[in-house]
Amino acid sequence: MRVLIAVALSLVSLFSQADEHDLLYDLAGWPQQREHFSAALVAAQQRYQGSLPPGVYQALVDNSNRRFAPQAMDQRALGSLRRNLPDPLAAIRFFDSPLGRAVIHSEVRATSPTELNRHADGLPQVNASAARRALAQRLGNALPAREAGAEVSLALAGVAADSLSQMLPGLPGMLLGNGASQELLGSQRERLMQQIGSELDNTLLYVYRELGDAQLGEYVAFAESAEGQVYFRAALQAIRAGLLVEPSPAP
Repeated sequence: MRVLIAVALSLVSLFSQADEHDLLYDLAGWPQQREHFSAALVAAQQRYQGSLPPGVYQALVDNSNRRFAPQAMDQRALGSLRRNLPDPLAAIRFFDSPLGRAVIHSEVRATSPTELNRHADGLPQVNASAARRALAQRLGNALPAREAGAEVSLALAGVAADSLSQMLPGLPGMLLGNGASQELLGSQRERLMQQIGSELDNTLLYVYRELGDAQLGEYVAFAESAEGQVYFRAALQAIRAGLLVEPSPAP
C-alpha cells in the first residue's frame, strides 16, 4: 500500500510539473512566437523561388518544412524548457502578472509579420530620457537577445544551405575543408550578435515603448534577478532546441 501511495504521489507531482511548464510556455508567448517564425520561414522560402530550379526549390521547401515543423518545434522547445528549468513557478508568477502580460504583448507584436514588414528597413530612432536608456541597456545585458536573434537569423538564412547539404552530402566540407564550415558558422553567429548588439538599446526602447518607466524598471529587476536569469538561460536553450541548434559547449 505504501508503495502504491508513493507511486501515485510521484505521478501527481510529475503531472503537476508538466502542467506548470505547459502553462509557462503559453504565458510567455512561445506558441505565438513560433507562429511568427513559421511565417518568416515561408517568406524566406519564397525569396528563393525565382532564383532556383523548380526541383531544387521544392527540396528547399520540403527540407526546411521538415526541420521546422511547428508541432515538432514546440515539442523540442518545451522539452528543453522542462529539462533546463526544474522550477518554473517564479517565471509563471511574473508572466502571469499584469506587467508580464504587457511584456509578452509587446514582444509578440514586435515579431508579427505586419511589424516585420513595416520595419524591413530598420526601426525608427526612439527619443528617450537618459534614465530610460540606462534601463534599456541593463535589460539588454540581462536578456539573451543577441544570442537568440542570431540563432533565429541563422536558421532562416540557412534553409538553402541545409537543402544543398542534404542533396549533395559532404559538399560543404569538400569546399571549405574539415572544420571550416563550423568556423564559418561561428563567425557568422558572432557577426550577427555584434550587429544586433549595436542596435539593441534602440530596439528594446521601441519594443517596450508602451511600458512606463516604472514598469520597465520592474521588468529589468526580474530579468536581472537570479530567478529571471535561470529562466532566460533555459529559454535560450529552448530556442536552440526548437531550431535544432547544437548546444553550446560549457564555458
